[in-house]
Amino acid sequence: MSANSVALARRVRQGAGTLILVLVTFGFLWPFLFAVVTSFRPTSDVYNDPLGIPTRLTLDNFISAAVELNYVQSVFNTVLILVCTCVLLVLFGALASHPLARLTRSWTPWVYRLFILGTSLPIFVTLAPLYLLMRDIGLLNTQLGVILIYTATYLPITIFFYTSFIRGIPAELEEAAAIDGAGFLRTFLLIVMPLLRPITGTLLIYVSLHIWNDLVVPLVFLRDPNLRTVMVNAYALVNPNTVEPTMLFPAAVLGVLPLLIVFAILQRQVVEGITAGAVKS
Repeated sequence: MSANSVALARRVRQGAGTLILVLVTFGFLWPFLFAVVTSFRPTSDVYNDPLGIPTRLTLDNFISAAVELNYVQSVFNTVLILVCTCVLLVLFGALASHPLARLTRSWTPWVYRLFILGTSLPIFVTLAPLYLLMRDIGLLNTQLGVILIYTATYLPITIFFYTSFIRGIPAELEEAAAIDGAGFLRTFLLIVMPLLRPITGTLLIYVSLHIWNDLVVPLVFLRDPNLRTVMVNAYALVNPNTVEPTMLFPAAVLGVLPLLIVFAILQRQVVEGITAGAVKS
């Protein structure tokens, strides 16, 4: 086979691979694109031709959905719960992971395994005792109670992320800081924490996806409509008897929009965290 034939075959394979990738990507994005386009269509246009080309675009659907969702308050509630949970997870998770990664005592592997065991415990198993606990300590129907529940739920996976990453950081960096007279807290804040930035970005994306899309915890533990999150208010719009695409699709788009913004901001940290985790031994 000549060199030209080999090059032609290689270009054909590359072109076929690119075409398949484009088709698969379009298949994944099509439902979201359909929801976005339908959100801008008038109600009469959707009912006359649900899958047709839009003849007119309007923002009335988004305005109505935002009013029904109590959108600004719902987003504020969700962001408040998410940010506070992430701060607590990063703080306590990193502080707990450092000794688990550095100490070589006989009990540290067992403590680490105990935390990892918590990742396999489904939230549905703990709903009843958590509800009674929150009621007895006066944190039922409060955002603080939900924040503490999320922190306890995702602390095991946070420790798993950080412990695995810290084990790949050379201990000589901390030893050099100790020789220079830095204490543990200063070494941790100035040496260890900056090195944890890539894995922290990955962790925040993981936690944000789960908390933002979670329906169970805020639905059970927040009864005040003014404290509810975006997903709970979006779920309240679902009517079991009728389907209103011009209400549900805009609500879904508004609900996921802040999460897309967060992902766009943290995507570089996510790639760095995946790359760093791939090259560590």
